[in-house]
Amino acid sequence: MPVMTMAQEQQKTTHDFAAGRTNRYLTFLLALSLVILPGCAARARLAAVPDAFDDRAHVPGMDTGIRYFPRDPAHVQLFIDDYLKSLELEKAYRATQDHTGPLSATAFLAVSGGGDNGAFAAGFLNGWTKAGTRPQFKLVTGISTGALIAPFAFLGPAYDKKLNELYTSISFKDIAKKRSFLSIVTNDAMADNTPLKHLVKKYIDQDVLEAIAAEHAKGRMLLIGTVNLDARRPVIWNITEIAASHRPKALELVQSLLIASSAIPGTFPPVMINVEVDGKKYQEMHVDGNTAAQIFVYPAAIRLKEVAQTVGVERERKLYILRNARLDPEWAQVERKTLPIAFQAITTLIQSQGVGDLYRIYSVTQRDDIDFNLAYIPPTFKTPHTKDFDTVYMRALYDLAYGMAEEGYTWSKKPPVLVPGSE
Repeated sequence: MPVMTMAQEQQKTTHDFAAGRTNRYLTFLLALSLVILPGCAARARLAAVPDAFDDRAHVPGMDTGIRYFPRDPAHVQLFIDDYLKSLELEKAYRATQDHTGPLSATAFLAVSGGGDNGAFAAGFLNGWTKAGTRPQFKLVTGISTGALIAPFAFLGPAYDKKLNELYTSISFKDIAKKRSFLSIVTNDAMADNTPLKHLVKKYIDQDVLEAIAAEHAKGRMLLIGTVNLDARRPVIWNITEIAASHRPKALELVQSLLIASSAIPGTFPPVMINVEVDGKKYQEMHVDGNTAAQIFVYPAAIRLKEVAQTVGVERERKLYILRNARLDPEWAQVERKTLPIAFQAITTLIQSQGVGDLYRIYSVTQRDDIDFNLAYIPPTFKTPHTKDFDTVYMRALYDLAYGMAEEGYTWSKKPPVLVPGSE
């Protein structure tokens, strides 16, 4: 064993002392927080919707058909009704363009969560445009960071530049501001996401909302997912319906929902959505859609092909999934300490959930005769990810995805199992 010099010993002693002081400081703060916790009032909010009234809650000033609870039979039927309405709108629009005959082949796009890994989907969409093979999607869905990408993916190549800016030029300071350690027990999150709110308002403005509304008239649908934490239920929001309503609060609601879909519980504050039941005011607490699923297309209870056949629609359908994550497990030795163990366990759970979502969607596409196509971050991508929203990392991931799509990507036709290099 090498013998340390006196200077090295002094350096080690200083480091150990500093580490011990830091640990004692954190322990003191934790103990202090536990002492003052009983005296800390929760952040003010209106009462949550009682469980018995949950299905009757609606956003004031908006129609009831702007959202769906995918596990509720009545809301599944509501989605079916809206999908059939979209087919009629599509037929009517085609008629104005002198298109006759049956509806042509169509494509759906689902964009997953993944934080700053959203640079993958942003780069892929831009490269796909460059390749000249990117379709116009009838249905676009997004969750978490995918919800922030979805409006631009929905509106098409004219908005590629905004996607590029969002995922190659921002850093953590453009997303959030860290709060003090005591915010863990005295506030609703460890970080303040006011910068993200400013970013959303900058990029999702009235012009963007009007553009989305115009696509609604063509029979297209844009959906994003959040989770109602009070009711522990996923919620699918029909952004095209909200935009097409032209209500005074439509833009504010859409902006709030995009922030809610990416509000990681505990890290970013939840978004409180004001609702009413029989004229009485309540609030729903909405957080990151990833809490329920990493990705979604439409409620699994819906047999889409059979639904379309009821109105005489027979067409080819393709689903494209952009998964903002690697699907191979990333090995790392875990320290035998509480926080590293908990963090690694949660990361493992999220990754497993994401793969499970892909298998669920794959089984639904096989049932409904939809062509399944999947793209994800390959295991060959090795750029170090040293911090959240690291601009260097995001640019490298964006460039990788851009090249993959531009060169003509070979889509995975089924979900890969958790073995590197296999499908």
